[in-house]
Amino acid sequence: MDNPPGQAFSDPKLGLPAGISAAGYQEFSAGKFQIATDDFTNQIALFKNNGVDIVSGFTFSNHWVTLWNQAAQAGFKPQICTVAAAFLFPAAVNALGDRGDGMSTEVWWTPAYPFKSSLTGQSAAELAAEWEKTTGKQWTQPIGYAHALWEVGLAALQNSDPKDKNSLRDAIASLDMETVVGRVKFKDSPIKNVAVTSLSGGQWRKAKGGKSKYELLIVHNGTAPFIPKQADLQLLSKLA
Repeated sequence: MDNPPGQAFSDPKLGLPAGISAAGYQEFSAGKFQIATDDFTNQIALFKNNGVDIVSGFTFSNHWVTLWNQAAQAGFKPQICTVAAAFLFPAAVNALGDRGDGMSTEVWWTPAYPFKSSLTGQSAAELAAEWEKTTGKQWTQPIGYAHALWEVGLAALQNSDPKDKNSLRDAIASLDMETVVGRVKFKDSPIKNVAVTSLSGGQWRKAKGGKSKYELLIVHNGTAPFIPKQADLQLLSKLA
């Protein structure tokens, strides 16, 4: 998509293309699209004609639903679809019906993460379970980060004079703590004002039980081996 996140995602030096090349894959780009786009037949034709097996990029869920339906009509059947933003929430995968099985995405947080809240002592699983019980809805990834924001904010206040903005600033800058999303470390961060947190890879799979149609399983932990894998990534052709 031709927006700031999409531009960052496709940056040749800092985005996905650099990682693709470093991993030994060949990139084929169909270009960026405008947010109002509802016809992806040209991109699909390019992918199909160039033998693309893996589709990745940054799209919103409404774009992917349209693209995936048009891909089926065109007979385009990639082996892997790993897309940022579109598969963040379960509702987007549910909208694909049975064809949502196997969609993969980056993972910020799930109930399977082995961390606890510094405020309540709840595990990630317990926090997600409380959310589902209270709301009647399936957990989502931002829940962990919304909770961690309170953990970080209160820790900064406890380690500073809240009436002194410089004291509060310094408390945040020196922060290094464990939260429900894992370690949050502003201290000595290579990126000023940024705490880099753990990231893993996940795949949406049809749930074996419960109220939810799909569950997000951790299938890659190469950058965070302390996060346990729950399954191996499955090719879409093996799930059909």
